[in-house]
This record gives sequence, C-alpha cells and structure tokens, in this order.
Amino acid sequence: MKILIRATNWVGDAILALPALRVVRERFSDAEIAILARPYVADIYRDQEICNELIAYDPKGLHAGISGRERLASELRGRKFDVALLLQNAFDAAWLAWRANIPERIGYARDGRTFFLTKAVPVPGPGEIPTHEKFYYLELLRRAGWLDSVADESFISLRVPEEKRRSADEFFRNSGVRQGVLRIAIGAGASYGSAKCWPPARFAEMANRGQSRADADVILFGTAAEASVSAAISAEMCHPPIDLTGKTAIADLPALLSQCHLFIGNDSGAMHVAAAVGLPIVAVFGPTDPFGTAPVTPRCSIVQQKPYCSPCFLRRCPTDHRCMTAVTADMVEAAAAPWLSAIQVQRA
Repeated sequence: MKILIRATNWVGDAILALPALRVVRERFSDAEIAILARPYVADIYRDQEICNELIAYDPKGLHAGISGRERLASELRGRKFDVALLLQNAFDAAWLAWRANIPERIGYARDGRTFFLTKAVPVPGPGEIPTHEKFYYLELLRRAGWLDSVADESFISLRVPEEKRRSADEFFRNSGVRQGVLRIAIGAGASYGSAKCWPPARFAEMANRGQSRADADVILFGTAAEASVSAAISAEMCHPPIDLTGKTAIADLPALLSQCHLFIGNDSGAMHVAAAVGLPIVAVFGPTDPFGTAPVTPRCSIVQQKPYCSPCFLRRCPTDHRCMTAVTADMVEAAAAPWLSAIQVQRA
C-alpha cells in the first residue's frame, strides 16, 4: 500500500503531530509512506524514521499558483498513491489529493472540503477530546479506524543523529560559544505574529541576569525576519550574545538546540523543537492558550498573566499588549531558577 500524508504547515504543529505519524508508521509497517510538507517541515521530519520519502510542497516557489499546484498534482498522480491522510485542515489539501486521483482521501470534514474527501471525519466538538492539540491528530486516526484508542504522551521527542550533534557543537565553537559553560537559548520571535512576543527589553534583562549570575553564554535564535528583535535585545545587553539570527536554517535547529542547556522563549515553533530535543523550557504565553499548545514535555514552566482578553489568538494586539507586558523578568527568572539549579547539579 502507498500512503500519502499531508503534513501541517507550522513547525509547532508538526511536532505535535509526531505521535500520530508514528502511529501510522507502526500500523502500516510494510506500507510505502510519503509525507507531503512545506520544505521547513520536511526538514524537521528528515531524521525521524516516520516515512519512506519526504516530498517538499513549496507554494511560494515551484508550486506557486494554479499551474504550480497542477504540476504537483500531476506528479502525485503519477506515483499512484492508494490513500491520502490529511493532517492539514485546509481546502487546498483535500483538493490536491482529489486532483491527484488518490482513491481514498481521509481528513476532517471542515473548511468546505467535504466534497473532496471519501472519508470525511467529523471534527471533535467541545469536550469530546482533551484540549491539547496533540489529541486532535490522534483522534483523526481513531475516528478513521486506524487507531483503537488515544493514549496520552508526556513527552514528544525528536531524534537528533549523533553526527549532527557533533556538527552543531563545532558550529557553536566557530561562532564563539565557549566550551564547558552554561548555554541559554533564547527564542524571542514567533512566526505567527507579534502578539505572541514578549518585549525584547525583558528578554535582554533576563539575558543580562544569566550572563552575570551564571556566567552563561546567551544564544539568540531566529529567522532573518526576526533580526530587528534580536538587534533590540543585543542593544540592551551588558555583554554581546551569540547572535545566530538568520544564520541557521530550521533544519539545523534540532541539533543546535540539543547542544544548549535551557530554552527561554515565546510560544513558537522553536519552543516545541527545544522541548522535543530534551531542553528544559521556560515559555512565556500571552494571546495563546497553554492548555492547547504547551510543549509536550515534563520539563516545562509556563509563565503567563491572563487579563480579561486572553487568550484572544490574535496575530497582533489591537490595544496595549497587556498580556505580555504584565510578565516581568522576575517572573521568568523565578520559573527558570529550578531548571538552572538542576542543570548546575548535573554539570557539577
């Protein structure tokens, strides 16, 4: 059997969907499984042993516009898949599977796409499944008949090959990261929107405390689009951080984060990657809900102040961003302190 799985588009969602993907790989151990994903999601999945092939879907490049989607549909049609499992909710995902002539097309019945599905799975109603998003993908499998029951998981892991860990450590050395010191990774951006971002001045305050009190190297991670945020943090730091903003790809992120000791950041894809490679996490939440999207790890502290308008799930705050400005550096430091103590004991 040949199975095509349409992956989710966001890095955080891609991590939260891993238990479902592992269920499919285990259930259909002899099947030829291909995952269709945005290039950056494909990079996250590359070493996870959950499929036979990763197919990059680039709607801003090769697959842009109607002609690009038709080109991709034609390519998929030629591969003669038997089943398409759509973890992504969009209309486009169902249309593409239909256009590729895949006989069985399974996905949630939403976004006006039921016509294109052969098995339109009812979307879970309020209270039918636990709130956290990891259950959403597993429930699709259960309702499709691919899973008997949905089990809870306390940790979603990402596999990082040893050779990539070594390469990451060498990259750090060449970037000025000291050997044998505490490494604090900071993820101050969020591709979803600025509403999810704790103010740069607060990150700088935390970074200064880490440098002065623990002699830590502070490493800033982010995309090129987040360079202004990292620059604002660096400008208020007493000692320069290791600024890797825009200097690494998402494909590098699991290995690089695996060589750090603590992650402090917003609700973001980087947060989920850091959690999945085993780092303790201090996550600042504002407009989103940790009951739905907190990283799946026992090594996590959530810092959140909830005004009347939170969670609003808006990309940009229309008022005064009070959910984030109410979170102080003292609060984040208090959340980080137990993890730092444990790390220092382990490294002693």
